[in-house]
Amino acid sequence: MRIIRTAGALLLLVLCFSLSVNAKKTVYVIDITKEIDNTTRLYLINGLHEAQTIGADAVLLHLNTYGGLLDAADSMRTAVLYSPVPVYVFIDNNAASAGALISIACKAIYMRKGASIGAASVVNQTGEILPDKYQSYMRSMMRATAEAQGKDTVVHGTDTVYKWRRDPLIAEAMVDERTVVPLLSDSGKVLTLTANEAVRWGYCDGIAETAAEVITQYIGYSDYDQKQYTPSLFDNLKGFLMNPALQSILILIIIGGIYFELQTPGMGFPSAAAVGAAVLYFAPLYMDGLAQNWEILVFIAGLILIMLEVFVIPGFGVAGIAGIVCIVAGLTMSLLDNVYFDFEGVTDADTGRAALTVLLGLGGGFFLMLWLSHKIGSKGGLFRKVALTTDLEEAVASPVLSGMIGQEGIAATVLRPSGKVLIDGVHYDGVSESGFIEKGEAVRVVRFENAQLYVTLLQRCNRT
Repeated sequence: MRIIRTAGALLLLVLCFSLSVNAKKTVYVIDITKEIDNTTRLYLINGLHEAQTIGADAVLLHLNTYGGLLDAADSMRTAVLYSPVPVYVFIDNNAASAGALISIACKAIYMRKGASIGAASVVNQTGEILPDKYQSYMRSMMRATAEAQGKDTVVHGTDTVYKWRRDPLIAEAMVDERTVVPLLSDSGKVLTLTANEAVRWGYCDGIAETAAEVITQYIGYSDYDQKQYTPSLFDNLKGFLMNPALQSILILIIIGGIYFELQTPGMGFPSAAAVGAAVLYFAPLYMDGLAQNWEILVFIAGLILIMLEVFVIPGFGVAGIAGIVCIVAGLTMSLLDNVYFDFEGVTDADTGRAALTVLLGLGGGFFLMLWLSHKIGSKGGLFRKVALTTDLEEAVASPVLSGMIGQEGIAATVLRPSGKVLIDGVHYDGVSESGFIEKGEAVRVVRFENAQLYVTLLQRCNRT
């Protein structure tokens, strides 16, 4: 009986081993075949999460890119390095700049014949090389990513040598033309490797023509299920809204809307535009985990302080300045990846990019306000088709308002500087020309323009 039990146990172990060996593997494929930006970052992050959820055995990045945003690439390479599912990359032609950084983070690199990897210097939108401050950060990131792959132990007779699987010096040479790699690269040229050169120097683990060839020949899965990440419309929309250029435009609309709303009585289109732009700015950042509740509350507190400064507190002082600081802080902090004021993982480069995005939006908003102030409603102006261009002084105001110059009344609302005035029992739109005027104070009409009465305090009129 004991012999039968032992034989049964052995048979069960053999059966389990056989099933584990012959079990069909699952490979999850993520296409990164466009510019590296927040959209492709979402593709990778969501794809890795889904691969882990379904229990995939491996992830294969199908990569073909000329590079893109450094912050997005940094986030992507970090996700690859710490992925619990091994990540492989098939370079289908190009892995330049940010693409090289992401590739080096993968467990193994496979390239198509004729493909290339390298040229990872940091450039601006026009392709001009940025100052060494940016290159230094990129050099260290490339070295650290290469070092993360570890070393191999090589035994020669009685000698044991530890050799980098991916030489950090080669990774640095892809950024800095001053880096010399003996027998490979002289100073003066940023390094880019062909597929054959990458194989020779340890930056390519094999050459293949298709992703399927990589899976079967190199990863070793002869029988496998392939799952493909399919981006949703929401992924593309979210990535689009997180584009730095669009974020600057949204900041411009927020600031411009607040400015124009303060210049006109009541609530109208400018406030709606500002609120809509704020929602589009914060919503994708909040859903992505960048913007937190406290950062949004800081922004809202800034808006409240500015409204208090304009509608409640005379003059412009501490509340107004604090409001501006809170708005700028809220917009900037929402772009930084922190947890409850903990900025340990935030680099100077991250802070600089966030501040630059906000400052570009604020600067653009300031100049747009100056330009639109002269263009709205003017003949030949940008909004001539939607603006009222009829001469109100002649068509409406002349018979009624022109005869009111010199008349006296009271401020029906606080004029800061716009509001309502009450003259002979009739309410009119009024604008103060003598600073803030409190409700109930006596005023006198001094002129009219665009269907508005311009008034000053009656006491000040008497003094003059």
